[in-house]
Amino acid sequence: MSPMAAPSLTVLLAGPRGFCAGVDRAIQIVERALGKYGAPVYVRHEIVHNRFVVEALEAKGAVFVEELEQVPGGAPVVFSAHGVPKDVPAEAERRNMLYLDATCPLVSKVHHEAELHFEQGRQIILVGHAGHPEVIGTMGQLPPGTIRLVESAEQAEQIAVDDPERLAYVTQTTLSVDDTAEIVGVLRRRFPRIRGPRKDDICYATTNRQEAVKAIARRSDALLVIGAPNSSNSRRLVEVARRNGCAKALLIQRAAEIDWAWLDGVGCLGLTAGASAPERLVEEVVDQLRQRYRLVIEEVSVTVEDVVFKLPRALAG
Repeated sequence: MSPMAAPSLTVLLAGPRGFCAGVDRAIQIVERALGKYGAPVYVRHEIVHNRFVVEALEAKGAVFVEELEQVPGGAPVVFSAHGVPKDVPAEAERRNMLYLDATCPLVSKVHHEAELHFEQGRQIILVGHAGHPEVIGTMGQLPPGTIRLVESAEQAEQIAVDDPERLAYVTQTTLSVDDTAEIVGVLRRRFPRIRGPRKDDICYATTNRQEAVKAIARRSDALLVIGAPNSSNSRRLVEVARRNGCAKALLIQRAAEIDWAWLDGVGCLGLTAGASAPERLVEEVVDQLRQRYRLVIEEVSVTVEDVVFKLPRALAG
């Protein structure tokens, strides 16, 4: 197709998008561990929810496993950014393993909040998605049964508690800001004395990416979110787009997944990436679009992120 015959397409690039500080730190931990200890370095679970990232680290010598029993004696192991139950580092110490914890500091903050509420005698409600590694990790900070999980406003309406006077909530860091506000609203109405975090548990990166999608959704005829199907924050971006004026929103992992017929009649396309998707995948999509359209690209930024998290002491410097 000649450039003049190609249809025009405006692409609204959401900003911020892609890697957050926690994801960047987790990937650096694996890379630096490979540099310091040599391959292989073992990683318990996907370091972040993105196959492209996982495969790139595998090519450098990382080996991903599900459980510590799959790690040979003496080999270094890294825990994923989502956080782990307390029995995982306890097992690593029992086996004298060299381990590095890549848990996002904002997830660790939620763990500390839950522990503090427990020490002060409060029953804890966790707002989150059952089965997500972050939720498993947070619930695993305390004895079984201590934390009750609530996934929806309907569940918040129905949950029974032991003592409404001694109650607290924490949340998963990658939830929909609007959904969580609704759930917390129900909990606060039902239990006026419930204690919450001083600062929202939903992380700055999740909030910023959702706000950026809101800024472009109503202008977009369709919207693509680059991210993994098991990435909570990426899936929430699709939901946010649909609720804010762009019903035609889709999650893809790579440019190869684009259904070009789906874009027929689209004059303005929104484009973003979840917090565990590298910018290279955004560039890949733009390159594919450029082969089929005369592109006009507009950056729509709602804020600039400058958050950086320190590496573990063993790898710093």
